[in-house]
Amino acid sequence: MTAVTRTAALLTDHYALTMLQAALAAGTADRRAVFELFPRRLPEGRRYGVVAGVGRALDTIEDFRFDDEALETLRSGEVVDEPTLAWLADYRFGGDIWGYAEGEMYFPYSPLVVVESTFAEAVLLETVLLSIYNHDSAIASAASRMTLVAGHRPCIEMGSRRTHEEAAVAAARAAYVAGFASSSNLAARQRYGVPTAGTSAHSFTLLHDTEADAFRAQVASLGQGTTLLVDTYDIAEAVRLGVEVAGPGLGAVRIDSGDLGVLATQVRDQLDGLGATETRIVVTSDLDEHAIAALASAPVDAYGVGTQLVIGSGHPTCGFVYKLVAREGDDGALISVAKQSPDKPSVGGRKFALRRRDSRGIAEAEVIGIGAPPDDDAPANEQSDRALLVPLVRDGKVVGREPLEVARDRHAASRDELPIAAQMMSRGDPVIETRHVGG
Repeated sequence: MTAVTRTAALLTDHYALTMLQAALAAGTADRRAVFELFPRRLPEGRRYGVVAGVGRALDTIEDFRFDDEALETLRSGEVVDEPTLAWLADYRFGGDIWGYAEGEMYFPYSPLVVVESTFAEAVLLETVLLSIYNHDSAIASAASRMTLVAGHRPCIEMGSRRTHEEAAVAAARAAYVAGFASSSNLAARQRYGVPTAGTSAHSFTLLHDTEADAFRAQVASLGQGTTLLVDTYDIAEAVRLGVEVAGPGLGAVRIDSGDLGVLATQVRDQLDGLGATETRIVVTSDLDEHAIAALASAPVDAYGVGTQLVIGSGHPTCGFVYKLVAREGDDGALISVAKQSPDKPSVGGRKFALRRRDSRGIAEAEVIGIGAPPDDDAPANEQSDRALLVPLVRDGKVVGREPLEVARDRHAASRDELPIAAQMMSRGDPVIETRHVGG
C-alpha cells in the first residue's frame, strides 16, 4: 500500500457525504442551518466538565480540504457521485462558529459549539469536531479533578505509552490546559509549547553493573538537580546511594511502586536524616484523582500521572453530540428543529449561554437562552451574568485562536467560580443546574 497525504477532510463519517449528495440533488444543501455540539449530561457521577480541544478544532477547520488524493479515494470507492465530488473539490467552510472558550467549565446542554452556515458546509464538520472535543474534553475534565485535589503540588503528564500516539499529543495538550505542569511528550512541546520533563526509567539502572554506577552516570550528565528513580531494587539503599552520589543537593527521588504514602513518609525521614532536606519526592504508579487525594497528607512534592489521565479516569469520552437545531424556512427565516426521541432529545433554536453568579461571584446556574444570536454580546439578565459563547470563526476565517496559556488561566478562573461542592471527588450531580430560558 502506498503512503497517502493526510487531510482532515477524510476524518469524516461516510454518511456525511451521502447526506451531502442527497441534499445537493434535492436542492436543500444551501439552506442556512445551525448545528450545535452539546452534552445531554455529564459523565456519570461527575460534577462539572472542562472544554478542551478548541484550538485543535480551529486548526482542523482551516485544514479541512478535499485534495486530489482524498477525492480519488471517494471516487474509486464510489462513495459519492461526480457532481458531489466537483462540489467537494471547491469546499471551504465559509460560515460562522461560536463556542465556549478553551478551559471553560461546561454542564448538561451547554452549547459548546454553534455552527451557522449552509447545511452542506456544516454537516461535513460533524465527525471531526465531535472526535476532537469528546477526546480532549474528557482528558481535561479528568486532569482538572487531579490538579484540584493536588493543590499546590504539580502534576506531570506521562501517559504517552498508554494510548494512540496522536491521542497522546492531544492528551498532553488538554492536561496542560487543565493545570498539569508538564508532560513527557516531546511532540506536545513541539506543536503546542507544552513544557516537558523527564530523567530516567528502570532500564537505565538495569543497564549498569550497579545502581551506584547508574546514579553516577545520571548525575554526571544531568547534574545534581536531577531526579533519581529509587525503586528498582531496595528503596532505602537507593536513597542512601543517591545522596552519597549527588550530595544533599539532590533534586528529587521518584517512587514508582508500593504503598506510596507509607514509602514517601519513610523516604522523607531518611532524606532529612541525610541532610537532603530540600530533595523533593515524586510519586508515580497508576495514580488518579482518588489516589492523589489519598496522598494529601503524605510528604509528596509532585505526582506523575499516566494511564488514568489518558483514559479520562474512567470516562474516555464526554458523550457530546452534534445536532441540527435550526434551519432556513421557505420565507428565509430560521425555524427551530429538534430531535424528539424520548431518550435522546435535543432543544431546538439558536442559543446563547450565560454563567449566572451570585453576589460573591460563585456560579449558581448555566443559563441557556433561545432566540438570540450566540455572540459575545449575548444579553445578560443580571449584572453578575457572564457570557460564555465567543466568536471562533467568522465568514470562514478563524478569529478565536489564542495562546494555550490563556486557556490555562481561564480554566483556573472558571473552576474557582464553582461552588465548593465541585471539590468533592465522590460521585454526585452537576454542581450547578442548567436553566433554559426564552424560546
